Amino acid sequence: MEEAYKERKVRAIGVSNFYPDRYIDIHHFAEIKPAVNQVETHVFQQQKIAKEYLKKNGTQIESWGPFAEGKNDYFNNPVLKEIGAGHGKSAAQVALRFLIQSDVVVIPKSTHKERMEENFNVFDFELTADEMARVEALDGGESLFFSHYDPKTVEWFMTFA
Repeated sequence: MEEAYKERKVRAIGVSNFYPDRYIDIHHFAEIKPAVNQVETHVFQQQKIAKEYLKKNGTQIESWGPFAEGKNDYFNNPVLKEIGAGHGKSAAQVALRFLIQSDVVVIPKSTHKERMEENFNVFDFELTADEMARVEALDGGESLFFSHYDPKTVEWFMTFA
């Protein structure tokens, strides 16, 4: 990828699932530093430590799974719904707005036109500091899917190579 970058075949290099320990490793040894790191990031897994290291080293965090595939009854979360009601927005819109205000790039997935339109309508309101703090309190600090630190999970991923 570095060769392709130097030859101007690509404009940036991104990585995925480089948690702080692996990110520091690649940042230290790579000649061309990653421009973006896509990791599981949503209101229940806010990646506070990863964001700190990425920001410090000039890499943009991007969310994969900003809605956590609906886990934890995401779209019915009372905090998100209550905040949304105050803005005339859905729980999903509050979650996206929270991530955007937290400097996380989001590309939410949907196959429904009305949800796609709803996902775009998050730039006409802003969460207050109190609302941001309430959503921050939802962070469990753990994956809702799997641990990238678990050797058995890593071995399982290697079966797809």
